[in-house]
Amino acid sequence: MDRVTLSPGLELSRIVYGMWRLADDSDTSAAHVEAKINACLDQGITTFDQADIYGDYGAEAVLGQALCANPALRQRMEIVTKCDIVAPCGRYADARVKHYDTSRDHIERSVETSLSEMAIDHIDLLLIHRPDPLMDHHETGGALDALVESGKVRAVGVSNFRPWDWELLQSGMKTPLVTNQIELSLAALAPFTDGDLAFHQRHGHPVMAWSPLGGGALMTGDGPVAQVADEIAQAAGVDRAAVLVAFLLAHPARILPVMGTNSLQRIATISDALKVDLDRETWFRLYTAALGQEVP
Repeated sequence: MDRVTLSPGLELSRIVYGMWRLADDSDTSAAHVEAKINACLDQGITTFDQADIYGDYGAEAVLGQALCANPALRQRMEIVTKCDIVAPCGRYADARVKHYDTSRDHIERSVETSLSEMAIDHIDLLLIHRPDPLMDHHETGGALDALVESGKVRAVGVSNFRPWDWELLQSGMKTPLVTNQIELSLAALAPFTDGDLAFHQRHGHPVMAWSPLGGGALMTGDGPVAQVADEIAQAAGVDRAAVLVAFLLAHPARILPVMGTNSLQRIATISDALKVDLDRETWFRLYTAALGQEVP
């Protein structure tokens, strides 16, 4: 498995396992979660993506149970998590409205809770989950700098930020932001042309792609994308998902797809995307099918 360097001493696997639905599985036992982790590790997928809000603020604890049962797993993993979304459920059941909180106090408390829930002593990569229209970039940036200096967090980044949001936060920090996790797939093409991907490519920031299968929508139906992807998949001896992920891997911006599934069978085939080699014209066949028309 190819690896991508985000900062000195921190590498992520090119494909990331997303734990968004970890707490939604019918089996959340430590043994079953460990089986998922091992299925990833067997393929060289060492990076695991979490967020405090996943599973109504319960997914981190599910992971933590597995790490408590087998502490040696932690040494083979990079753990990503996120904070700043406050939704009226779980630990924030008393919240009157869903909102974002990028205050120093909230970020620090979120990190301490995430460390406790996952039973770990540091987070490899912390992301601010959503742009906060009330963000004080000096306060937020200072909080992130302090977490890195303390060793509780190795590196920091953002999620769903536009280039101007990134630049605002970075202007209040000493620590470099290392990645932006954005929605990107053949069902979410805007970043390819709206400047988002170009901004990060220009500055050498690897981008993480959430929902690379379009939330599952690209895996169903028989529309133009499905038809082209299935033709390529048959020739390569893989399934449709592998082709859809290979589309992202082929981009020179070094995109890291975040793959989320609770199926052990599907987890075991995530790395099949590495078997698919897309030349330029084949890449544009998929892109054109998704656009629904020729490129201009």
